[in-house]
Amino acid sequence: MNTPAPIEERLRAALEARGQLISSHDLSPARPPAGRTWGTRRVRRMLTIGTAAAAAAAALALLLSSTTPHRPHPAPPAQHSSPTPAPTSTGPAPLPSAVPSGP
Repeated sequence: MNTPAPIEERLRAALEARGQLISSHDLSPARPPAGRTWGTRRVRRMLTIGTAAAAAAAALALLLSSTTPHRPHPAPPAQHSSPTPAPTSTGPAPLPSAVPSGP
């Protein structure tokens, strides 16, 4: 029979010592994490997504408002003013004289 090499003996002894340190409690599944349900990563991610969506909406609104032609507002209706009375004449208007003036 072959005698084990000194390195092999040392490896077996180390593995056996390590195996004795592990119990059935160590092999049971880990408990779910307890504490806050929303982690800081998730909150940061939601804030980043919300900020990006708001910035995209603002940029889209600016782009759409700059490409549409500005419609001038219709002129307000004319104000009603009272009519001014026309000058009245009592007789026929004088005719211009037919006499040429000058030498």
